[in-house]
Amino acid sequence: MRDYFTNRGRQGKLWLAVILALICVLGGLELALADRKYGLFTGGFGQSQAVDTLVERLLFVAGYIASMAMLITAVWWIIVRIFRSKRSWPPLFFLVTIVGGSYALLLALTFKLGQYFSDTMSFTLMANLGGGSLTDALLFVSNEIFIGITALLLGMVGYILIFRWLSRKFPVQPGHPAWPARGRFVIGLFFSTLLLAVTVPAASIDVQNGLNRTLAWGLFAEAANTITDFDIDGYGWVSSMPDQHPFDSARYPLALDIPGNGIDEDGYGGDLQLSGMDTQQPSTMISGKRPNLILIVMESARYDTIGKRINGQPVAPHLEAIAKSGSVIAPVFSHVGFTTASLKSLFGGALQPAIGSPSLLRELKSSGYGISVFSGQPEDFGDISKTVGMRENADIFIDGETLKHLRAFSNGAQGSILVDEKHLLKAFDENYAQPNKWDKPQFLYFNFQTPHFPYFHDGVPLELTDRALPRAEIDAANRVSLQQTYWNAVHYSDQQLGELVSRLKRDGVWDKSVVVITGDHGEDLFEDGLLGHGHNINIRQNGTFMVTNRPGVTTDGPIGLSDYRAIILSLLKGDKPHIAAKPVLMTIGDLDRPTQIGIAETGSRITSLRLDTGEACMVEQKRCANARSLTGAFRDRVDRLIRVWGSARWQNRSSAPRD
Repeated sequence: MRDYFTNRGRQGKLWLAVILALICVLGGLELALADRKYGLFTGGFGQSQAVDTLVERLLFVAGYIASMAMLITAVWWIIVRIFRSKRSWPPLFFLVTIVGGSYALLLALTFKLGQYFSDTMSFTLMANLGGGSLTDALLFVSNEIFIGITALLLGMVGYILIFRWLSRKFPVQPGHPAWPARGRFVIGLFFSTLLLAVTVPAASIDVQNGLNRTLAWGLFAEAANTITDFDIDGYGWVSSMPDQHPFDSARYPLALDIPGNGIDEDGYGGDLQLSGMDTQQPSTMISGKRPNLILIVMESARYDTIGKRINGQPVAPHLEAIAKSGSVIAPVFSHVGFTTASLKSLFGGALQPAIGSPSLLRELKSSGYGISVFSGQPEDFGDISKTVGMRENADIFIDGETLKHLRAFSNGAQGSILVDEKHLLKAFDENYAQPNKWDKPQFLYFNFQTPHFPYFHDGVPLELTDRALPRAEIDAANRVSLQQTYWNAVHYSDQQLGELVSRLKRDGVWDKSVVVITGDHGEDLFEDGLLGHGHNINIRQNGTFMVTNRPGVTTDGPIGLSDYRAIILSLLKGDKPHIAAKPVLMTIGDLDRPTQIGIAETGSRITSLRLDTGEACMVEQKRCANARSLTGAFRDRVDRLIRVWGSARWQNRSSAPRD
């Protein structure tokens, strides 16, 4: 073996052979996983831009091989300069293990995430799911992270031991020639790939989007995007959202489109034509009889909760009983699909209410209501309380942080705290034991957390399943057990709702109260391969329900959580609200910088658009296509979506408080 490394020519050939082998092995693995996850070459729902013609595949292969070769060669170039001796087998060992091991690990991680989430998942979205804190989001999955770090540390120890063994077995000799660094080759390869990156999007958007789903191209494209960002607006030629105006810093993807100026600043749908915009309802006072308000939010409760049966048993019998004598609207749509933004919209009556803006809590406090909060989650999580004035206006404030010692799981991160509904009802009993507590109107807010991931904790009876699926076993292969575990959790929350209703009726409060029960968003349960909420626009992740004990609440079409404030204020005044039909806007991510936008309309129609790939879908038909190629009714739906989103952005920016 030592003799083998003494010939420089053989080293050069071995170097090339190793690069080719790594490209073949890692590339074959990655492309197989990408096709399985995204239908990269075969297409399918959510992937109208498959690389499925001969020309596209040739372009794709050229770009993919070039980016992989560039990555591997760049790592090699760094290794032979860091490893000062640059001789014999050590650089080759590092190349194979670092590139091969790291790339395979990243593939495994991304594919595992892909089993649960859509490819719109990002660090920003993780932070949103963590209440605005990436730290809290990471702490939420700390069990899995701890296991991963432990495995990584064990792997590193094994790696060092193997290297030390090889060092003794095959020591480097002074006479061994140096390995080639190939610096010029790396530079040439980089600029060749840069040329490909600039020309491929012009040749085929399908190929560009396909390459953007691969790791090596993604790393390269990030660097190339920075190099080609000539106007320093954050977007270059090679971005997944390429800048069509590279020398105009006012025109780029996600720029604010100024309506009526004849310029399409963001590149979507032409110059913005304002759609009918909803203005946030001004602060409203309640006078006269002033009934109590009881608002119950059931975490992650889906739109199809009412009427759902598991083995013939109703999931939510108490909820259905209230709906039968009162009113029900389903689906109701969460605008963003995760908790913090949903609750802000619900209380504030706007897509993104600003801190200090009108909210139910501020209005009812000013109207003479006593306010009590009984929540199984920390309501300071993601600035919910600060935005809508919860803590500052509450006479009684008991939440997950207050009851942290009673949390269902040991993790103390804000995003992980879950307090059983029984503890909330006990706190309610203690604070409302005296009948005179109801002498003035009361606003009670309950937040039931049991249906939150992982959908089970100790103390939840198993009534709709024989076995709760442990968190470690949650994956697509156990989809049926997972769904039963989830619906069992919703059933438990419904039982606790029944307990609360019994107390209100016992105390003679029920008939004097407006009661509203809702979810904050929905939940995907691997029906189409995805788990959770807030990372893909569809009826399962965004859809929930509204049930009230007051009859006569009607709507001509879908409503959003931002409609709740107006509905509730109307009910407190004794009116029977009717909501006119209008598109309900949904976004993945912040309103100004989403990765995906969508609207829900009458007739169960949901239209979505991926702003990074241009993929438009008529979700209810499972039909997708590139937005640039659309005609007819599909085109009209997407144009309407862009107008609704652009109008909401313009309104939000125009009404934002200024320093």
